[in-house]
Amino acid sequence: MSPQPSPTAATVGVLWPAFFMAGVLTMALFAAVDPATLLVFGHQLDELPRQAVYTLTFFVFWGAIALASGMTAWLARR
Repeated sequence: MSPQPSPTAATVGVLWPAFFMAGVLTMALFAAVDPATLLVFGHQLDELPRQAVYTLTFFVFWGAIALASGMTAWLARR
């Protein structure tokens, strides 16, 4: 049986790949979609600056991917 990684190593092992993929997904999304045309809960994001939309989208992607990866890592330990 292999030793368990430290909590810090496990956290970094989840957050770093999630960070990388969030960047890739953000670039892919905004290569195809104009941020001003996005609708969030029926509200258009044209009142926000483009950079704010990019940032918010990145953090949403990062959080979702990190949550999924963290759950996978947690279930793999059991």
